[in-house]
Amino acid sequence: MNLSALSSPITLVCAIAVFIGAYYLGLRRPGTSNPKSNSRSVLVKALLLVSLVCVVVGALFMASRNHPGPPVSPAQASDAASASDNTNTLRRLEAEFMKAAEEHGSTGYMSYYADDSVELPNGGPIIQGKLNIAKGMGFLDQKDNHLTWSPVGADISSSGDLGYTYGAFEFQSKNKAGKITVERGKYTSIWKKQSDGSWKVVLDMGNASPEAK
Repeated sequence: MNLSALSSPITLVCAIAVFIGAYYLGLRRPGTSNPKSNSRSVLVKALLLVSLVCVVVGALFMASRNHPGPPVSPAQASDAASASDNTNTLRRLEAEFMKAAEEHGSTGYMSYYADDSVELPNGGPIIQGKLNIAKGMGFLDQKDNHLTWSPVGADISSSGDLGYTYGAFEFQSKNKAGKITVERGKYTSIWKKQSDGSWKVVLDMGNASPEAK
């Protein structure tokens, strides 16, 4: 038995209506001529009628509040997900991006680049395409090299499919004498939302900061 059907407002109203109707008919006893009995019967009928109206109105009100509404389409769900993306999304991705580079070297680093991405290195020519950029990232696979960065600002376009981050980076390495050297600079990354909903870097650029005196 489907118990949910018994708990619906319409079923409840019908049950109460049947009960009241039966009780109402039970008051109609032929042969009764007592004025007090007749007046009492009229009063009971009026009270039952008012009660029935209140029950029906209350049940309809509850049914309208509990109505689940039309189903949400996949397109509407996707739009809602897009609207939820904000600058915190890009900041979180930057943290995951750096962690992937620390744990998996150049492979982890390049996993956040789009296939058609572009690199604008400091003092070097433009590098187009993920495969070409990856050729120059092998230094991340050396255990003595550590690249870290932190976004200072971020923003996403009103269309929700393009954004940018910028901040400072630091690169630590060892020279031939075994001494640790540190290079610092600034960067800007342009992020684009892909067809699968993921965010990827489509353009990255950086330049060195002046050495502290």
